[in-house]
Order: sequence, then C-alpha cells, then structure tokens
Amino acid sequence: MYILKSFIFIMSINSELKNLKFLLNAGINEFLQDTPNSKYDINNQKKESDKMLSNKNIQDINTLEELKEFIANFNDCALKQKATQTVFADGNSAAKIMLIGEAPGAEEDRLGKPFVGRAGKLLDRMLSSINLDRNTVYITNVIPWRPPGNREPSTEEILQCLPFIQKHIEIIKPSILVLLGGTAAKTILTTNHGITKLRGIWHTYNNLKLNKPIPTRAIFHPAFLLRSPERKKETWLDLLEIQKKL
Repeated sequence: MYILKSFIFIMSINSELKNLKFLLNAGINEFLQDTPNSKYDINNQKKESDKMLSNKNIQDINTLEELKEFIANFNDCALKQKATQTVFADGNSAAKIMLIGEAPGAEEDRLGKPFVGRAGKLLDRMLSSINLDRNTVYITNVIPWRPPGNREPSTEEILQCLPFIQKHIEIIKPSILVLLGGTAAKTILTTNHGITKLRGIWHTYNNLKLNKPIPTRAIFHPAFLLRSPERKKETWLDLLEIQKKL
C-alpha cells in the first residue's frame, strides 16, 4: 500500500508539472484557486516595498534576501496560515554542498531553523562523521512551513512551493546536492522511485538557469533513521561517497 501511494503521489506531481508547463507556454500565468485570493484587497498598513516585492516574479529574484522576503510575503499556500513562522534555511550560503529536506517539524517551526529537533541532532552527527558541520553546508527544505501534525505535504502543497526550492538551488549553485528522504528526492529528481531505489547511486539535477548539472545524492532522512537504526550502515556508505565527491 505504501508503494502504491508513493507511485500515485509522484505520478500526480509529474502530471501536474506537465500541465503547468503547457499552460505557461500557452501564455497563462494566473489560476483560479479553491481558497479566496487577497490580491485585490487594499491594505493601507502594508509598506510600499512589500507591495513591490509581492508583485515581483520569482524568476526575477537573484539573491537569498529577495527570495526569503518573497516567500515570507507569499500567501497562496494554506500551510503558511497554520505555521508559527517561515523556516527558510541554515548554514553557509557559500558552501559547496546543499542539503534539502522535506518540511519543518514542530521544533523547527518554533525556532525558525531547519533540522534543529531530534532528527537535526542526528544530522549534525552524520555531517560530523565526514568532517562537515553547519558552517560548511547549506540546509533548507522543499516546504518552508510545517504541515499540521508533521504530516507529509500534499501534491498541491509541493507544487506551490516547488518554485521556491528551484530558485534556492539556482542562487546557491552548490557543487553537490544531498536530498534527505523520499519526498525531497522524488520532488527534486522528478521520479516515481522510492528512496530505497534512489539512494546508493549518483544522480544529476539540471535547470535551465544552471551552467552545468549538479551531482545529486539521495539518502535516508534522519527522522527515518531514528525509527530504523538498522539502515544507518547504508547511510554511512552514502556519506562516504559524498565525502569522496567533495
């Protein structure tokens, strides 16, 4: 049942992406939503700079500061309304290695940084084992807001946030991408394969805005390793391969 759900999930993403590309190529850049859109509301308290940024196309963003503010002012994803705050990133923006997880958990939502809970502490130990730390890597998530109850983000939520992580990668331009867990791996690699098939080998991530493809490694999510410590040996082998690539 888990495999079937995962297959349906990623096939839905692929189908939606193809539909979106077709509509964008046809010149359509606005879509109706199930929830009200406040774009026509007048807010006299809103700063003029915020108005300008909210109307800015994400394709025109060139810096992390602009992206962070753009996401903070994005109101079309219902997850934002239920989250305590936006969790943008942590680490060194000049690092060669970029780690991408799924979404913030309760502790991340409270503190505003990715991977600061139990899974985050394990991630720190994993990085330390190959002589890395938060000063030598850059960490973010596919989704910047915590899904209620730490549930998996829906296909719609992933598609809404997909431009954020794509732009994030464009700006950082890492030498290596490390995808933490199945959701991040399937989203970034646009595949229907599960994490057990994706880990253990090198993939490539490409984007029209990048000069060259980025070597990409998918590994088990630290939260999964806390539940299944017997899989840590496989992750250790992945970490050694990442160390070699660096």
